[in-house]
Amino acid sequence: MRYRLTFVVGLAVGYVLGTKAGRERYEQLKKAARQVSQNPAVRNTAESAAQQGRQFADKAYHVVSDKVGDRVPDSVAQRVKSLRERSAGGGGDDWGGSNT
Repeated sequence: MRYRLTFVVGLAVGYVLGTKAGRERYEQLKKAARQVSQNPAVRNTAESAAQQGRQFADKAYHVVSDKVGDRVPDSVAQRVKSLRERSAGGGGDDWGGSNT
């Protein structure tokens, strides 16, 4: 009961503080966030981070699959194989992203 009361009080305080800031402040924050997200330097950094993440995930996938080997039941192996074959036609990588 104490945790519910704390949650409700926190919710009420957040609501009151949020409404005092008003719609105008919300629009200012939204505009600033949009400007940051459309900055070419930010976009390039985000794209390169996403690409590196996909590369690391791909390496991890191959390391794990090499170590697991034949220990996976056939039903799981067949399901993974069918999913990979189906996604191979899409031109993406193993993780559903594009190779841009």
